Amino acid sequence: MHRLFAAIRPPAEIREKLLSIMEGIRGARWQDDGQLHLTLRFIGEVERHQAEDIALALGQVRHPPFEIALDGIGQFDGNGARGGLWVGVTPHDALRHLHKAVDSALRRAGVPPEGRAYLPHITIARINSSSGPVSDFVAVQGTIASAPFAVDSFCLYESFLSAGGARYEIVERYPLLS
Repeated sequence: MHRLFAAIRPPAEIREKLLSIMEGIRGARWQDDGQLHLTLRFIGEVERHQAEDIALALGQVRHPPFEIALDGIGQFDGNGARGGLWVGVTPHDALRHLHKAVDSALRRAGVPPEGRAYLPHITIARINSSSGPVSDFVAVQGTIASAPFAVDSFCLYESFLSAGGARYEIVERYPLLS
């Protein structure tokens, strides 16, 4: 089985900016450089033949390049527990269009549609009930922003889960073309 998702890999300078703020919450599981991505669509576990179909279908996605910028911090609620910290991006329109194009390609490859609303973000930490408070971190870093950066490709990733956390590997990179 292959555990897959489609995502945008931020450029090195954006990843460095994110990594530079990741501290100050006891017990937070901060993401490392290899884990920083902006998910377009979680796919889940699929057999090898469907993984191949997915890779081919994503190669058919057509979307022009665009720019986004980092824009603030938010927190997911983990169903009553604390979930994760994320950095938002703006604007959302081009991301939503790309998300819809990716989702459409995945449906053609036999992947059922995702049931939750799309919220573009980059997860920076996993937080649980034993983690320290996040309020000071959010007060200091909550207004994080960046200059616009180019999005000129997206990737198909495979996720490998272990006791030490997830490791992500790029399977295929797909250029965005005008």
